[in-house]
Amino acid sequence: MLEARKGHTHLDRYRREGIVLFFIRLTAVLALAIMASILLYLLVNGIPALSISFLTEFPRDSMMAGGVLPAIVGTVVLALGALLTAIPLGFGAAIYLAEYAKPGYLVSFIRLGVSNLAGVPSVVFGLFGLSLFVTTFGFGRSILSGSLTLGLLILPTVTAAAEEALRQTPQSFREAALALGASRFQAIRQVVLPAALPGMLTGSILALGRAAGETAPIMFTASAAFTLAMPDSVFREVMALSTHIYNLATNSTHIEETRPQQFGSALVLLVLVLGLSMFAIIIRAKLRRGRKW
Repeated sequence: MLEARKGHTHLDRYRREGIVLFFIRLTAVLALAIMASILLYLLVNGIPALSISFLTEFPRDSMMAGGVLPAIVGTVVLALGALLTAIPLGFGAAIYLAEYAKPGYLVSFIRLGVSNLAGVPSVVFGLFGLSLFVTTFGFGRSILSGSLTLGLLILPTVTAAAEEALRQTPQSFREAALALGASRFQAIRQVVLPAALPGMLTGSILALGRAAGETAPIMFTASAAFTLAMPDSVFREVMALSTHIYNLATNSTHIEETRPQQFGSALVLLVLVLGLSMFAIIIRAKLRRGRKW
């Protein structure tokens, strides 16, 4: 009787594990199916609008014709500006939290603040940037205001990724450097940071992809609905792909006529974000090449 009961118990356990595994696989398939459906929808509707002229010309005829060159350039400039803003602050905070800070209420409070900031809606950052950079500091709607706002938006992501990369660096690296007579700062700068750099850069570039795809912060702080000028100053307004799509879909006087431009711009933005993600993967692979830990 006891052996039979044990056999039934094992059988029930295997059945439960099989059911759980089935639902896990089902959710993974559904997630991939949804992503594939979105990509297919954009490809079917966006590819007919793509051409050399679409990528290299300025918009014309109430944005019903022409290209999206200024929007592409504006998106790249804003994203790079955001990265230049977030990396010094994020890396500095991560080094302090991972290497210098002692466990306690202050460190817990800082980490809680970083986690909460990562969940704040982007429209809140947009309103904050509008109030602080555009109005209070007097930067106006400009590349500078947009870059600073986007930099604050991605700062929690950059900080968390950099801290995690630093914590994954073996403790033996630090101990070996200290044993050889290096100071703590020298050990961090010459040993720990080079070892953690692949993960830190990967997280930063992935955050760069998020900055490139944001709409509300750019709309409030940097975006022009239409311009024929390329950015030549940090105090100039620029077009961006995300806000360009929004304007075409909501504010245009010929919404239906601009559908090809809407889908084409969305596809270009998607390719740009995916390209940044692939760039991050390539950088990480090259920096980690030859490392055995």
